[in-house]
Amino acid sequence: MGHSVIVLLTLTLSACSEWFPRADLAPTYEPPQYVVPTSWHGSSPFVEAKPSDDELRPDWWRLYSDPVLDKLVEQAIEANPDLQAAAERFVQARNMMMKARAQYLPQVGIGFGGRHERQSVEKLFRPENIPIQGSTMELGSLASWEPDFWSALRNATRVETYGAQERAADWGLARLSLQAEVASDYFILRGFDAQTATYSQSIELYKQSRALVKSQFAGKLASALDVARVESLLFSTETKLAQIQGQRQLTEQAIAILVNMAPGSFTIDPITDLHVANFTIPRVLPATLLERRPDIAASERRMAQANRTIGIARAAFFPNVSFRAGGGFEDGFNLIKLANSFWAYGSEVSLPIFQGGYRRAQLQQAWSAYRETEDLYRSTVLNALREVENNLTLTNRLTLAADRQDAAVEATFKTQNLTTDLYRGGLASSLELIFAQVNTLEARIDSIVIKADLLKSSVALMRALGGGWDRKQLPSDDQIQPFGTFQYVNLNKPAPAGGIDVHADNNHTYNDLTKRP
Repeated sequence: MGHSVIVLLTLTLSACSEWFPRADLAPTYEPPQYVVPTSWHGSSPFVEAKPSDDELRPDWWRLYSDPVLDKLVEQAIEANPDLQAAAERFVQARNMMMKARAQYLPQVGIGFGGRHERQSVEKLFRPENIPIQGSTMELGSLASWEPDFWSALRNATRVETYGAQERAADWGLARLSLQAEVASDYFILRGFDAQTATYSQSIELYKQSRALVKSQFAGKLASALDVARVESLLFSTETKLAQIQGQRQLTEQAIAILVNMAPGSFTIDPITDLHVANFTIPRVLPATLLERRPDIAASERRMAQANRTIGIARAAFFPNVSFRAGGGFEDGFNLIKLANSFWAYGSEVSLPIFQGGYRRAQLQQAWSAYRETEDLYRSTVLNALREVENNLTLTNRLTLAADRQDAAVEATFKTQNLTTDLYRGGLASSLELIFAQVNTLEARIDSIVIKADLLKSSVALMRALGGGWDRKQLPSDDQIQPFGTFQYVNLNKPAPAGGIDVHADNNHTYNDLTKRP
């Protein structure tokens, strides 16, 4: 049987592999259906009062109307190394599927060899008419195929397919987490900017107060104790300013890493005011949250993998069948000659009879692993519901707190101004003046902290709601295959799937850590 016959047989088996009778021993898979509340217990000023079918914006950070934030998030998505690594893990998972798929397709090999040998003259029982030296050349091929009657190989392929989809969901979660981390760090930094401006303004005021007290001390109208009190307030406030400036620098450096830049070459210009965004987002109902969270989708794909693993464990109880065919030519000098051909074909059936409970333990383990993924899936869903409820409540309460704190700041300003006037007229002590100034500073700082927390909780709410992600973004089963069965060119990277692409030809583009993407 020549090589053409072997190849023809291989292609025939490959075409028949999908039509060969087989049984799928994996249980029927149905994701759990949960009974969840019809609405959220908490509420948020950022969410519309009435339910809406509109989807969240994928570019949800633009709701804050901050061009600096927009640019930072886009830079992070483009160049962040951790996000790119997540994309590469998806590519690797696609190739793992291809490797598993190759196991139930016919396997073909070809070999060529030659040898020259010399026998010993004194070899025992050597026939006299056999030459002492001789050369032999061989050209052969081998084809094998396992029909996969019990779908063990196909289920292994499905496991890897679902695993690739899980990696795609992980990438979606990594991207959402990156966006949220950039936005959260950015608002923390802006909070430090506002605190820096407030402390600086108070320091200038305290310097004026010190000058006033010193002038009164020179005129015998104030004591040395009064001078010591205002200087203590001034110096302690300068200390807090230095601490805030240090924390701001650390936050700025954290953002630099997220956007793929060395901290020493990255800066964000400071601002003086912190404004709370005023926007609305569509209300996502609890029942639809399961379709909008990438971590829930990833957990569900792990459950689907565990389901297929049960089918693989069940297949071990049934006979395994394989076919093999091989042939070629062997001759000393005239290699391609029909008389010098050799061939062989056959089949093999194997079924372990006794393995001491190995297969039963494997099946029981598979069922337990599946139930574990069910439990973890339910835990993931509960955690998602908790995160949404927490941030709905938090944004609502912090909005009220920010409004009340603004009123408190206004009242302390009035108290401080009146006390200052009374002190100049000798009707108030330095202790009353310092007390009024401290209260004003603390109220202003508390207002900034509350507003920064409100912005961070709004970011956390966006993340908890899925940030515009939808399960439909996962690549379908047929999109997972990275290349064609007979494709041997353009293999540096697969075509994008599920919106996930990698920098195969220019992965060094972002190696300059001093340049913005």
